[in-house]
Amino acid sequence: MTHAVDWDLAQKVAFRVAERGGGPDVRSPQVRSIGRDFAEATEQAERLVAEATGLQAASEARARVVDRRSWIRANVASFQRLLRPLTDRMDSRIDRSGPMHEIARTASGAEVGALLGWMSRRVLGQYDLLIIEDDKPDDQDMVYYVGPNVVSLERRHGFPVGEFRLWLALHECTHRAQFMGIPWLRGHFLGLVDEALDVVDPDPVRMLDAARRLMEARRGGDDPFRWGGLTALLAPPSQQGALERLSGMMSLLEGHGDVTMDRAGADRLSESARFGRVLRSRRTSARGLAKLLQRLVGIEAKLYQYQAGEAFIAAVERIEGVEFVERAWARPECLPDMAEIQSPELWIERMNASAAA
Repeated sequence: MTHAVDWDLAQKVAFRVAERGGGPDVRSPQVRSIGRDFAEATEQAERLVAEATGLQAASEARARVVDRRSWIRANVASFQRLLRPLTDRMDSRIDRSGPMHEIARTASGAEVGALLGWMSRRVLGQYDLLIIEDDKPDDQDMVYYVGPNVVSLERRHGFPVGEFRLWLALHECTHRAQFMGIPWLRGHFLGLVDEALDVVDPDPVRMLDAARRLMEARRGGDDPFRWGGLTALLAPPSQQGALERLSGMMSLLEGHGDVTMDRAGADRLSESARFGRVLRSRRTSARGLAKLLQRLVGIEAKLYQYQAGEAFIAAVERIEGVEFVERAWARPECLPDMAEIQSPELWIERMNASAAA
């Protein structure tokens, strides 16, 4: 079957873009030797996260240090699974025998490839919860670290490698603890993603309506790209609730990841504050085309989610205490939406009302 995205082309383009990023040789002993370091850091981080959060997976975390090409291959597979409902819908609406289908397929493959290639030069670590399939047991539930990017950043800033690698592992292991230690979270997250993708309609009328709403929002001082990139812009008003729930959930998870990373390593990482400053600056340093890519695909929204999630947790803890935040993990209905992330007192009020009922 011909698909709406040329995934082979996407991978080839991503490889080319990744190679322009420079960085240490993946065959160098320094890069190849960090596999052992991250295996140890991940094991230690998983224990520290469990102690700090009370969340613990049934199985042990597995670390995999990869080069940029391997990270791209893994994420092409993830993107194919993630976007399958959307690409299948596009296939059903397009005449696959006509020349426009092949043009659109090639263009979308090139665009996805450019995005993944650019990301492969930036990402340091990733917990991939999407690659969970019965026919690939060795590729599921992995904590990835992109070796060349880690080593390059360590060299540039003179980071103590043992501390920095543990610090990275703490963040990724927090995400794994969230998705593997809360039984309903993974299914709920993927359901929200499917719901969000379902509102993306590659219809010209929808595109024109989206452009009109973008201009109206900008005149009113709002920025739709801040909340979810192109998906948020293309969603009709009737479907904004799905994106509100997904954005709220992601803000909480990212904020919780950063807070846990700092707290779990507080007495072991003397330079965690400097690591945090460098990474926050790095997250917001994109310019030009890279900045546009961030906005269109929602990466800029993700960067905002880190800040909003941390601020939400800080506010809830200040008002109700540290343990109150754990109410969010009770069931899907307890997760804050984006409006509650921005106004934590709304979520606190809802949780107290639910407990009193």
